[in-house]
Amino acid sequence: MGLNMAILNIVTLITVPKNTMMQLIRVTIMALIVSLSAACSSEFLQKPAPVVSFKTIQYQTKPSTVFDMASLKGQVTLVNFWATSCTTCVAEMPMLAKVYSDYAYKGYRTIAVAMDYDSIEFVRNFAVSRALPFDVVHDTDGSLAQAFNQVKVTPTSYLIDLQGRIVKRYLGEIKETDLTQAIDSLLPKK
Repeated sequence: MGLNMAILNIVTLITVPKNTMMQLIRVTIMALIVSLSAACSSEFLQKPAPVVSFKTIQYQTKPSTVFDMASLKGQVTLVNFWATSCTTCVAEMPMLAKVYSDYAYKGYRTIAVAMDYDSIEFVRNFAVSRALPFDVVHDTDGSLAQAFNQVKVTPTSYLIDLQGRIVKRYLGEIKETDLTQAIDSLLPKK
């Protein structure tokens, strides 16, 4: 949905009953965010991923570990910004876990970065209850979201190639076929 649709929705608000007005307002705001984000983010693609370090949270038998973007070179990596309060984020997690399980042995990695406004206990409980198989990080001070083009909307994900370049940005829920096709195109052919 583009900027024209957002403007049409605003004009429509004048004649819409109150019970559907909130839904139209949400759609309009999201359309504006998507339009503005798309315009502002294209310059971020094909550039090296930010130089950041990740510290995973400890849960179940997974110890906390620290690693940086440089250590991920040679792997296709999805960095997914999410929140436990985001229904779309929660809905896409099973798909992200499945894709990770299907591709991890081929050199694919997923890093789920919980936003700074999320409680560490909520994040840990979510990771445990869903048995997330990939790295889960809590962006305690918002610096990771800031480094990745000032992420504000969840879910927002970045796909990073073998050389450490950002090749794709996903705003909103990722379609499994889109993600797997992109991963297949980036992994070495055997």
